[in-house]
Amino acid sequence: MKQERGRRAGRGRSAVPPEKAGARQERKERTRQALLDAGLELVAEHGFAGLSLRQITREVGIVPTAFYRHFRDLDELGLKLVAESFGTLRQMLRAARRDITDYGQVIDQSVEILEQYVSQRRTHFQFIARERSSGVMVIRQAIRWELRLFVSELALDLSRFPVLSEWPAEDLQALAELIVNSMVVTAEGLLDAGSERDRQDIVESAKKQLRMIVVGVANWRT
Repeated sequence: MKQERGRRAGRGRSAVPPEKAGARQERKERTRQALLDAGLELVAEHGFAGLSLRQITREVGIVPTAFYRHFRDLDELGLKLVAESFGTLRQMLRAARRDITDYGQVIDQSVEILEQYVSQRRTHFQFIARERSSGVMVIRQAIRWELRLFVSELALDLSRFPVLSEWPAEDLQALAELIVNSMVVTAEGLLDAGSERDRQDIVESAKKQLRMIVVGVANWRT
């Protein structure tokens, strides 16, 4: 009994106070985000295939072995960057489609959200644009998967339009893919825009193209 009380007391003394555990977790999260930020910056210079663990850890100021406290390997870091690039944008575009009774408003809001997001997270979209076609396989697959999620979610929302409610699923999927591909081209055009006037021209052109797609939808029959 006395030994048992001693063991309990020892456990109590070695327990980490909640405030210290919270501070430790906060430091870990800051280091993890610093690794992601450093990886994103270095990818812009060298591409993901040219990225090295030593480069990233040197930028953050930690020893290479400390990297593995945060990520299993460089591929996992790259996959997290892909998720960061798409996650918030998907939520914002989903919110823009919530009121789907006004086609024009949905188009305008969606294109404007894309333009703002590309501007705010330029390095993320440069990473996506670069790695989408020429990156390492695991990153290319992750980007394709994210774009397929966009297509699937949009196809579901499109099915709620009265004019599309009777469309077969494969036609809705094809229409959603057409719209998403247009948005991808718009995002890449915004990255290359040399001036504010160029950006506005790209935004207005994207809105016009999407309206053309919507007009064509009304007359489509499989």
